[in-house]
Amino acid sequence: MDLTQGTQEEKHARAKKMMLWFGIISLIMSFMGWTSAFIVSSSRPDWLKDFVLPNAFLISTVVIILSSITFLLAKKALKANNRTATTLWLWATLVFGVVFIFNQFSGFQQIIDQGYNFTGPTSNVTMSYIYLIAVVHILHVIAGMVCLLVVIYNHYKQKYQPTKMLGFELAATFWHFIDILWVYLFLFLYFVR
Repeated sequence: MDLTQGTQEEKHARAKKMMLWFGIISLIMSFMGWTSAFIVSSSRPDWLKDFVLPNAFLISTVVIILSSITFLLAKKALKANNRTATTLWLWATLVFGVVFIFNQFSGFQQIIDQGYNFTGPTSNVTMSYIYLIAVVHILHVIAGMVCLLVVIYNHYKQKYQPTKMLGFELAATFWHFIDILWVYLFLFLYFVR
């Protein structure tokens, strides 16, 4: 496909999508680096082999999957020109994002309650990795929620139409990426010891 072809609007849309994918690829590389370091560090003598992730992380995984479903439903409703349903599903997605972050912090508290700290003299390398990976992901969920708020605002301003929804699609792509990323991270942290 020749990227120089098409109207100015089509070129602009392709450029924005390409920039998003460059960002997503750089995030994938970062998380691959951290999970690789996690695997290499797991051979250390002070590594916790028997640690079990708190249930709050499992709950947050279910919640984030539900948030992807509600975003898909919002997109489907927008394509059907059903503004009320679009609004409902967008707000549901945002609520699921908040619930996800709440459960992540509940999981951190459960880890601390088990006597494992993330930094300081009572910390260990295993918990530091889990904390780093989860917190960096939470920051990206917050970025996704900011994008979602912009989408909700633009939706109220009626900037999206069934045939004109670039910003909506960009936000949805990023949201689905961070959702898939968390599912990967959860499975990784659950199964890799």
